[in-house]
Amino acid sequence: MRIPTHALRTVGQVVLGYLRAVGGSFLMLMGVAAALRGLPRTSRQTLLQMEQIGLGSIPLVIVTSVFVGAVAAVQAAYQFQDYVPMVFLGTVVGKSVILELGPVLTALVVGGRVSASIAAELGTMKVTEQVDAMEILAIDPMRYLVMPRVVACVIMLPVLTIIADLLAILGGMFVATTSVGVNTATFIEGLRMFFYVDDVISGVLKAATFGGIIGLMGCYNGFRTHGGAQGVGKATMQAVVSSCTCILITNYFLASVLFRIIFYKGT
Repeated sequence: MRIPTHALRTVGQVVLGYLRAVGGSFLMLMGVAAALRGLPRTSRQTLLQMEQIGLGSIPLVIVTSVFVGAVAAVQAAYQFQDYVPMVFLGTVVGKSVILELGPVLTALVVGGRVSASIAAELGTMKVTEQVDAMEILAIDPMRYLVMPRVVACVIMLPVLTIIADLLAILGGMFVATTSVGVNTATFIEGLRMFFYVDDVISGVLKAATFGGIIGLMGCYNGFRTHGGAQGVGKATMQAVVSSCTCILITNYFLASVLFRIIFYKGT
């Protein structure tokens, strides 16, 4: 059976597009690493981005995390019914929130908001030639536009994740005590039974990595913007899709490595 030429051409263009995006993102990451030496001179921009990313995302994180913890408690109680003692309800909620639900869902929710905002802002600057004007004035866009945003995302995502973990556990405890019939002491006992600091550290490391992905994808797609307002909208959409996809893919590899380290350390 002969494969049509246009189908091969389409597949090749898609593959080359992905490879071009991976290469461009890696080069931008290297540029951010090289620009870190200028971080003290851009501290004001970095703090401003931390405020916009962190404080601006707190209401969204609060609503998301509380209901995530509530759903985790309801689902765990349903699965435990008549099979597992309810003392382990706090264990399951705590483990699932700290290891997976907290870092991943916080990154997905915040990433959709932040990466879109960064891509739209930088994309507008790109199509209006503000970035070109900075280069003409010998101002490095990598140092003054990209690096502060990536650093702010790396710093604030772990903070938001810790807040989300706490609120999700409280939401799960509230549902457990009001709907499931598990008292607070039993829930806390199960929570403390298998609580390890290594789990918290692994969740924070995940969040920092996801933060770098969010900032990098937003900046990369913003700098690739062309074609006016329509191009800005397309870049915004691509930033959200690429950041969420990279978060889910990276989470698998991080989970494999971190869980293996924790397992061997525990044994």
